[in-house]
Amino acid sequence: MADKRDYYEVLGLQKGASENDIKKAYRKMAKKYHPDNNPGDKTAEAKMKEVNEAYEVLSDANKKAAYDQYGHAAFEQGGAGGAGGFGGFSGGMDFDMGDIFNMFGFGGGGSAARRNGPQKGSDVSVTIQISFEEAIFGTTKEIQVNITDKCDTCSGTGAKPGTHAETCRKCNGTGQERVVQQSLFGAMQTIRTCSACHGTGKVIKEPCPTCRGTGRVKKSKKFEVNIPKGIDHGQTIRLAGKGEAGINGGPYGDLMVTVYVKPDSYFVRKGMDIYCDVPITFVQAALGDEITVKTVDGQEKITIKPGTQPETVVTLKGVGVPNLRNPNQRGNQVMKIKVKIPTDLTSKQKDLLKEFYGGSSSSGNEGGEKKGFWQKVKEGVKDTFED
Repeated sequence: MADKRDYYEVLGLQKGASENDIKKAYRKMAKKYHPDNNPGDKTAEAKMKEVNEAYEVLSDANKKAAYDQYGHAAFEQGGAGGAGGFGGFSGGMDFDMGDIFNMFGFGGGGSAARRNGPQKGSDVSVTIQISFEEAIFGTTKEIQVNITDKCDTCSGTGAKPGTHAETCRKCNGTGQERVVQQSLFGAMQTIRTCSACHGTGKVIKEPCPTCRGTGRVKKSKKFEVNIPKGIDHGQTIRLAGKGEAGINGGPYGDLMVTVYVKPDSYFVRKGMDIYCDVPITFVQAALGDEITVKTVDGQEKITIKPGTQPETVVTLKGVGVPNLRNPNQRGNQVMKIKVKIPTDLTSKQKDLLKEFYGGSSSSGNEGGEKKGFWQKVKEGVKDTFED
């Protein structure tokens, strides 16, 4: 053993390197000396075996501790490593084949996971539709959801009442079994899901008649969803722990409620502001007026200034959408003034408009007292121009 290189040196590491550093170094070396990258290269083949041997020891916590204390002597016949069955390297490795596949770009895998531990249940996604006003002021809705829940008959154990699940004898409850296969590196020991218990680590001899041994059943459950003020179309509310039941005692998943807001016939929302069009008459635009407009809070009066032009924008502050995080803060209502132009004027009304704009009139007030224009407007076009 005296001529054997230090395992840390083989992987290009310092003594005391972390598990993650050891794994990274091994992958780097394995890529470098892999036979596919060095066809027919005996030196690379020897280096690969040396790297595999170093990794087998340093990746195992017990073997690494023995090596750190006794060096290579720990694995000589009768040494600290002999009892563990190592007894000198023979090409066997104890890690997931998924690591090899990922290492050389074959995909699929990752580290073998212990499936018999607690696992969180799946999240459940549903949608709910609310009105424009409900989105502004918030509301409470009741929803009904079909989810996978814990079986009440067996309390989620999967075993028939009065019985219990037993530890799998094939894997001793680990949920994994070791399989020796021949590979490019010689005899390779891989880990896979136990074929007897399918990774659960337990065997149920008498399954629950309700859930058939799964520990979970489909149920229809009702939940109350509090819709906050100011929620927007497409946003999601998370109800923690209201999703599907976990596995092997794991926590419940979450219920994800996505909100869809029905469009309003009058208002349009943009962020925290509300937009709408406000129609007024030609006379109101010319002379000015005080009118009542609709807001999400109710009716409110605004002043139309004399000479208001079409498409003029008027803003009411603080009557828009509440801030989702601070409902006391609200956006604005932005109104665009739309002037209604009459389309069914009488001849007299047309003449009055022509007179106002300097045109000729086909009928006048010949021989009589000449009236002011606005007096004529009020007398002649009141019914058409005013609501």
